[in-house]
Amino acid sequence: MREILDAAGVRHWCGLAADALGRVRGEIDGLNVFPVPDGDTGTNLHLTVLAAAEALAELPPGADAERTWRALAQGALLGARGNSGVILSQVFLGLADVLGKPGVIADGQVLDEALGYAAALARTAVAHPVEGTILSVLASAAAAPPTGGPTLAGVVRAAAEAARAALSRTPEQLDVLARNGVVDAGGAGLCVVLDALVAVVTEEFPDGYAVPSRAVAPSRAVAPSRAAVPGGYDLADRSVTAGEAGGGGYEVMYLLDASDDEVTVLRRTLDGLGDSLVVVGGDGLWNVHVHVDDVGAAIEAGLAAGRPRRIRVTCLHDAPHAAGRPQAPCAGRGVVAVTDADGLATLFESGGARIVRREPGAVPPVAVLVEAILAAGDEVTVLPNDPGVLAVAEAAAERAGDSGVRIAVLPTEASVQGLAALAVHDELRRFDDDVIAMMRAAGATRSGHVEIAEQEAVTSAGICQPDDVLGLIEGDVCVIGADVTETALHILGRMLAGGGELVTLIMGRTAPPGLTGAVEGRLRAERPGVELVFYEGGQERRPVLIGVE
Repeated sequence: MREILDAAGVRHWCGLAADALGRVRGEIDGLNVFPVPDGDTGTNLHLTVLAAAEALAELPPGADAERTWRALAQGALLGARGNSGVILSQVFLGLADVLGKPGVIADGQVLDEALGYAAALARTAVAHPVEGTILSVLASAAAAPPTGGPTLAGVVRAAAEAARAALSRTPEQLDVLARNGVVDAGGAGLCVVLDALVAVVTEEFPDGYAVPSRAVAPSRAVAPSRAAVPGGYDLADRSVTAGEAGGGGYEVMYLLDASDDEVTVLRRTLDGLGDSLVVVGGDGLWNVHVHVDDVGAAIEAGLAAGRPRRIRVTCLHDAPHAAGRPQAPCAGRGVVAVTDADGLATLFESGGARIVRREPGAVPPVAVLVEAILAAGDEVTVLPNDPGVLAVAEAAAERAGDSGVRIAVLPTEASVQGLAALAVHDELRRFDDDVIAMMRAAGATRSGHVEIAEQEAVTSAGICQPDDVLGLIEGDVCVIGADVTETALHILGRMLAGGGELVTLIMGRTAPPGLTGAVEGRLRAERPGVELVFYEGGQERRPVLIGVE
């Protein structure tokens, strides 16, 4: 039995919650009728907690509670998906604000205070809070008097029990839930997260996490059926009432670098454009979620406020439950990969991807990407493989989505990440499962490359001159050198400092002879357990691309 929620407990909780949500996300998706019946709440919550778990995995062993809580909150903020995922990221942020302070002992009394603060913080992030949602479930969990006193176990047990009771009442608070015979999907996901916390604190690990999944008519007491993980929910013969979607036809999400004052203005602007507005974050970094009809106006509002990035647009009327969903022009599971080199194109094609070529330093036309997506199937994953291509890929996905294609744009910022994602692609899996597997593989791949400076410039490693050799990791210049091989060895050493099992080299047209041999020799001498693979990529401007998995 844990008496305090220390750094190890936070890691364990997040990992257990991610695993539990992963096993029930399909069933929670089936509950999703509010604010729109788009059937993705479980998947969004899973992706959000998975992003937090991956951020925790990047911490060094022995990281203290302060760093651990901050990594949890930051990872969830950066990876938040959908309305409920964004709200859950705000819950983690609220807990981190209280429990992650230096010197704080996260016992039952402090956790009780933290839950109250997190519930209030999450509610303030929503422009127009609605009862009968995850906010109501969270508020009840935070207000529950501890069972048997303010011990850690007493607090978490009371919170989890109160959350379940509140979840069963959601159909009485929200008509759309009652009409469809379900409880709130976001609240159901929160119950799974709290159950995982109970398991970690009490050290009692059940085979599954029971979640109420159906509701009877609201005029009677709710008697929810229960289902354990795995095993699914009792959702037989459930149909969603048509016309439950809010006023916006598109879900727009992006990360935003902006000041508090600019975000205040942004909230007012977006509130006038659509609904389901949630803005979370702080300290200059925000996650923005809104449902709108005018996608361009929502993105332009972000540009006026600061620097939006990782823009995602989803057509809500193309949801699985929506009436009259358009049919995709062709069926099947496909992957579209963008590249600027012959060798890379061959590598992606050998993995089964459809290729969209671009000129080095340029982006492909949106229309060309749309054509490739529509020709790839009715379930398509897009690999941009470059930061500059990401926004174009998302715009193409928005346009192609109107034709009935389910599309996932993975934020691969380098070809090595795209290849790692493609390596685990399996068209026999459910589409959502396949996307998550590919996203995890890409996220577990650190990327670096060597390029030759074309002009004098100020970099994070100093001022470079024309023909200097630049070593970059994740897009940032970390060393300025004079020799391609030595620079490649330098950045590889830095990339491996955080661990790694597989090194991938993709050789460009100007790669010097002996580079692969030099890397192989260095690994044999210093890291004999690391595997090395290399390919001819044929890229023009970068002598070598490096991936570490």
